[in-house]
Amino acid sequence: MSWQAYTDNLLGTGKVDKAVIYSRAGDSVWATSGGLTLQPNEISAIVTGFDNQAGLQSNGLHVQGQKFMFLRADDRSIYGRHDAEGVICVRTKQTILVAHYPPTVQAGEATKIVEQLADYLISVQY
Repeated sequence: MSWQAYTDNLLGTGKVDKAVIYSRAGDSVWATSGGLTLQPNEISAIVTGFDNQAGLQSNGLHVQGQKFMFLRADDRSIYGRHDAEGVICVRTKQTILVAHYPPTVQAGEATKIVEQLADYLISVQY
């Protein structure tokens, strides 16, 4: 399966409307679906946020120029929300998954789908 198929599968669930897979360092895009692109400073803040959430806590999470309220983060996952839509970022051994869900989807539904993909990638050493 190609990296593109992973992002397409996320969209196919109907729980995510945009997704992108970056290298763990955030320096290259491996696949994108739904037109999701991040500016270099946006992905850099996410990469840093996995290890130090202070910047996200004070400035929020920015994706495609949209500011999302920082909800929570740990060394694996970062969650943000803007009105009824949200963003989920999950770091695996070699990737960073960034997924956006629309207002019509519950946060928990989208989170479950993205976290399951991350679990799978980790299980196959990615």
